[in-house]
Amino acid sequence: MSKVSILLASALIAGGASTHAETPGWSGEGSLAAGVTTGNTETADVGIGLKLARTATVWKSAFEGFADYAEAEGQETKNRIFVAGQLDRQLTDRAFTFGRVSHERDEFSGFDSRSFLGGGLGYQVFDGDRTSWVVEGGPGVKIDEIGSITVLDPNGMVIGVPGDTVESVSFIAASNYAFKFNDAVRFTNDTDAIYAEESTQFINTAALTATLISRLSARFSFDVRHDTNPPPGFESTDTSTRISLVYTMGDS
Repeated sequence: MSKVSILLASALIAGGASTHAETPGWSGEGSLAAGVTTGNTETADVGIGLKLARTATVWKSAFEGFADYAEAEGQETKNRIFVAGQLDRQLTDRAFTFGRVSHERDEFSGFDSRSFLGGGLGYQVFDGDRTSWVVEGGPGVKIDEIGSITVLDPNGMVIGVPGDTVESVSFIAASNYAFKFNDAVRFTNDTDAIYAEESTQFINTAALTATLISRLSARFSFDVRHDTNPPPGFESTDTSTRISLVYTMGDS
């Protein structure tokens, strides 16, 4: 290896080490949950979740993923997977732009999968020691994969309805609110709405989290999911009530 190559490699390593030292690492939480679901499935289920975020100067990267599963009498009654990624760029102390992509698979909702790609503007309404509130909104594209189903016609005959793929211009709006009662107990309420031609989704999750020891917490949460136009034979509203163990990672 030439001296020039050695010098270049050394400079890259030194630069990378310096950047790593100046940039905070990933932080977030992992969770293990058990709960009950009502709506399209009436079942007890288990779930795992992961949320990670990393801030570097004016940029913030975030990732979240969840999986829920349940069986009843040997038959699968719930199997939902959700993943999302978001990149924010700070514009002012409170305003930022964002880009977001998400994908969900939940065959028991009537939609085989749902994907969203979009972006917009966000604003930090409150950023205090006890209260924080962030709102976001912007346009995007939503792809709904509707599963094939069987329904009864007016004469009582069973007919098959083929699946379909609907791509439509959409709009996302989100609200993330948090309130700290004290250093050990906090309340959060996260709301998401995604408008699309096929069906508009509303999702609200209210949670109370209490620290047990060090980085381990307990959480009680109530989740409501509503579709304005579910496929025939499916309920428009699902609810989930959960108790979770939450492990905090990094500086969260």
